[in-house]
Amino acid sequence: MLLSQILDTEGNCAVVVRNGSEAGILKGVSSTYQLVMNAIGSGQCLAESIRSHELGPAVDLEKLSEDGRLLLPLHHPDPAHMHLTGTGLTHLGSAATRDAMHAKTETDETQLTDSMKMFRMGLKNGKPTNGHAGVQPEWFYKGNGTSAVAPGSDLVSPGFCDDGGEEPEIAGIYVIGPDGTPHRVGFALANEFSDHVMERQNYLYLAHSKLRPASFGPEMLVGDLPDHVEGTSRLIRDGSVLWQKPFLSGESNMSHTLANLEHHHFKYDLFCQPGDVHVHMFGTATLSFADGISCIDGDVVEIAAKGFGVPLKNRLTFEVRDSGMTSVRVL
Repeated sequence: MLLSQILDTEGNCAVVVRNGSEAGILKGVSSTYQLVMNAIGSGQCLAESIRSHELGPAVDLEKLSEDGRLLLPLHHPDPAHMHLTGTGLTHLGSAATRDAMHAKTETDETQLTDSMKMFRMGLKNGKPTNGHAGVQPEWFYKGNGTSAVAPGSDLVSPGFCDDGGEEPEIAGIYVIGPDGTPHRVGFALANEFSDHVMERQNYLYLAHSKLRPASFGPEMLVGDLPDHVEGTSRLIRDGSVLWQKPFLSGESNMSHTLANLEHHHFKYDLFCQPGDVHVHMFGTATLSFADGISCIDGDVVEIAAKGFGVPLKNRLTFEVRDSGMTSVRVL
C-alpha cells in the first residue's frame, strides 16, 4: 500500500491511497498527518485506519506529477516540528565513495581514513542480535520542515555553496505519539541534496555540506521495507540522460539494521517530542559526483525504485555565487 498527498482541484491537500495500479482519494481526512495521529490515538495500525475510510474519486498520479500537483507524502502543519536527518556509511560500498573524497595513500590500518574506520565499525557491529544495540552510525542534521521540498519542486543550492549534487536514498518517516513513542509510518524515496565539494575539502565540513534542502516521496510505502531494494538514479540535462546508475538499499545491502539506526536516532529525548515528524534518510552508495559529474542549473534528478510508485523528480537550481557577509543586527 502506498500513500501520497496531492493538491486537489480546489487547491487543497488531499490524501491518496494506492493499492496496485489503482489510486484514489481517501475521504474524511485532510492530511496524512491527521490520518496518522488518528490511528495512534485509536490504537489502530495505519492500514486499519485507512480501511476505515471510504475511498473517493480515482486519480492519475503520473498525470498529477506532470502537472506539478504532488506534495510531500507527509508533513507537519508547523514546519518547525518536522526534522530532516540522516545516516551515512551505512550501505555496502558507501565507504568507497566517501573514502575517495578523504583518501590517504597509506594502507596501514592505523592510517585508514575516519570514514573507512566508521564503515568497518558498522560491518563489525551494525547488525546486532535482536534486543541489543549495535555500534552508532554516522549521523547528520539537514534542517526542519522549511528544508523539505515537494516532489517536482526545485532543490536550490544557496549562493555560498561550492556545489550541489543528488544522493538517492530510502527515508524512514516517523511520527511521535502523545506519550513520546516513535511510530514508523512508512518509507519513501529521497534525494538528500548535498554539497560534496565542500565536504571533500575536509571531512569536518560534513555538517555544513548537509545543511541543504531535501525532497522525499512522492509516494510512501506503508509496511515493511523490502530486504532488497534496487532503484535507478538519473541526471537529466537539456532533456537527455547525462548520467544513470543503479542504487541498492534494504538491509541485505546495508552494514546496519534499520532497528539499530532507529535506536541511535530515537534514543535522544530531543527526538521524541509528542507530535513531531521525523524524516530519517538511511544513506547511499551511489552519486554522480563520484563519477566526476558536476551538476548545473536546470539539471533534473529522477530517482525511481520498484514498489515505490511514481519516481521522485526535482530540478536543481543554483543561486548566483555570493561571497558577501551575512549581517547581524544588534538590539
